[in-house]
Amino acid sequence: MLALVAEVLGGAVPAALATAGAKAREPGLLAAAARLGVPLLAYGPDELAAVAVPNPSGAALAAVGAPGVAEAAALLAAGPGGVLVVAKRKTARVTCAVARGPG
Repeated sequence: MLALVAEVLGGAVPAALATAGAKAREPGLLAAAARLGVPLLAYGPDELAAVAVPNPSGAALAAVGAPGVAEAAALLAAGPGGVLVVAKRKTARVTCAVARGPG
């Protein structure tokens, strides 16, 4: 996970990691947030489903009850007016997206 985050952010440290509530206790996510020194934010399926994402996924819908996790969680973490700056990127085990808050 850290390798993908570093690749996507070009070595910059994110303000937070964000995911679905159902995944918030996964050891890899907890370890990544701890190593980066950032909070791990978790959102419920209703919150995630309320966010329009450019790349919806049937797998995400089946797994967590929302058509998107990475992009939706990133946008929620960025706050009102947040903009998706990196659409979801996937490896065999990790999906990552980046959003930036206004300003």
